Amino acid sequence: MKRRLYFLLPDIDSTKTVHNELLLARIEERHMHILARDDISLKGLPEASFLEKSDLIHGLQLGFVLGGFIGIVLATASLFFGMIVPGWETISMGGIIAGGAFLGSWASSMVAINVQNTHLKEFMKDVNAGQILYMVDVPVHRVDEITELVHSHHPEAKMRGIDHTIPAFP
Repeated sequence: MKRRLYFLLPDIDSTKTVHNELLLARIEERHMHILARDDISLKGLPEASFLEKSDLIHGLQLGFVLGGFIGIVLATASLFFGMIVPGWETISMGGIIAGGAFLGSWASSMVAINVQNTHLKEFMKDVNAGQILYMVDVPVHRVDEITELVHSHHPEAKMRGIDHTIPAFP
């Protein structure tokens, strides 16, 4: 189980130093994500991908639930009004429910991919002012260790929170 730590750093030099220290602390680079203004070059640093920048994961989850619920309603209505071939009720209802969940996930993800990540909204004022947001995913048992490592070497780094709901993949 992992937690995402959020740090705000004042400049690119501090960010590069923190990045190197986290690599030495055996945090894999694929678990680090950096978000900065467009005019700040992150050359050689792991820039946040569209998965971190957009609300895609949240949209998929919400669409799956809502689409599945609508599928249940439609499957029940089809059964009630006799629109399902006798003997095929289970397969037909399962298909309608799965289709609703799939269609809901697809439709909501198409919208969510263009929406800014709701978790990052609180940081965007600071990022637009020139600070750099450093996100790092660490195992639960290393949260205190990594937080202490960053603060002991970089008092200028501001700890801005811990996200308890990061995706289980990758």
